Amino acid sequence: MASWENAWDRFTPFLAFGPALRKVIYTTNSIESLNYQLRKIIKNRGHFPNDAAAVKLLWLAIRNIEDKRARERAKQAGKGKDRQSVPRLVEGAVVTGWRAALGELS
Repeated sequence: MASWENAWDRFTPFLAFGPALRKVIYTTNSIESLNYQLRKIIKNRGHFPNDAAAVKLLWLAIRNIEDKRARERAKQAGKGKDRQSVPRLVEGAVVTGWRAALGELS
């Protein structure tokens, strides 16, 4: 309860947005998850001899992350009604309501 009370002032502005814009905001969590994983890989590596080495490491990391997510989706695929995830090529690739969200922003 204390964490809700402490964060309430930062949370209530979120409620001022309409439903379409709130959905776009909270569906960016998958993007944040990918960014977190990439930052972790870069931080653990430290330094790179050149830009190509950094790009290659990030590309390999994204492949590994997508393979892991694909395995999780495949595991869920055989569960039928008990399935937890929606089948997607890329996690978080489908976000609907952008037009309504842009309308709210303008």
